Amino acid sequence: MLRYLLGRLLSLSLSLAAASLVIFLVIEVIPGDPASYMLGLNATEETVAALRADLGLDGTRTERYFDWVGGMLTGDFGTSYTYRVPVAELVADRLWVSLPLAAIALLLSTALAFPLGTLAAATRGRVTDYGIMGATQLGIAVPNFWFAMLLVLVFAITLQWFSAGGFPGWSDPLAALKALTLPAVALALPQASILARVMRSALLDTLGQDYIRTARAKGLSRRQAVLRHALRNALIPALTIIGLQFSFLLAGAIIIENVFFLPGLGRLIFQGITQRDLIVVESVTMLLVFAVILVTFLVDIAYAAVDPRLRTR
Repeated sequence: MLRYLLGRLLSLSLSLAAASLVIFLVIEVIPGDPASYMLGLNATEETVAALRADLGLDGTRTERYFDWVGGMLTGDFGTSYTYRVPVAELVADRLWVSLPLAAIALLLSTALAFPLGTLAAATRGRVTDYGIMGATQLGIAVPNFWFAMLLVLVFAITLQWFSAGGFPGWSDPLAALKALTLPAVALALPQASILARVMRSALLDTLGQDYIRTARAKGLSRRQAVLRHALRNALIPALTIIGLQFSFLLAGAIIIENVFFLPGLGRLIFQGITQRDLIVVESVTMLLVFAVILVTFLVDIAYAAVDPRLRTR
């Protein structure tokens, strides 16, 4: 088990190093100078040069890369060019929106997908199975931003049960959770559809194994065989999807956050791109990449917990 953990930690470290280099190089090749953008077309060369020095943009790319990476290792993500405040403060403020949103959406998708996928597998070839698979296909096909606008039209404008956008803050937890409900539902629908189909396929594959037939031959009902034996072994591919979904929900909610005017990390990246605030884009993107890689690492650990065979590798 220790060798397995060390191998995964080494893979995580190498992935982070490669990701930091790619992110920095991609941001560097984007045309346009942040200092020139901030000062406008009428700025003199001396003024632009002074601002570049103040922003730390006058060094070589190698120097700026290692300064950036070294700062992140010590918790210093740099200072925003636009807001002139530490990027870490911006991230901390926005994280309290994006993280609960992703967690609520993941809980909703998992709560829907597991029973639906299990029910579809248990009723394979029947009307219930066809109905669930048809509904999940529709859930995958419908774009989440279109579904989000539909939710706003129905529940915010017509029924007026929820607000159409904005976030009141966590001073009133009930109001905050209410503001995140529609965005979480919009994010959860396609993820629940994908996870339900994966769960069904994994269960059907597991139900065809010899040990399941042996359990049935010993007198277990189909329901007992599914719940006691098949479900645990079918969780391994489902865990992969859950880990990837959380990463996607945390890092890929830019459109939904803009639809609902939520001040999250996705909206912060969007604003950083439009304002040429490169240090914000680099640091927040790197933070999201770290979250994705960390979740993948935790999924690997969950594999070892579910499948004891992995602990001996």
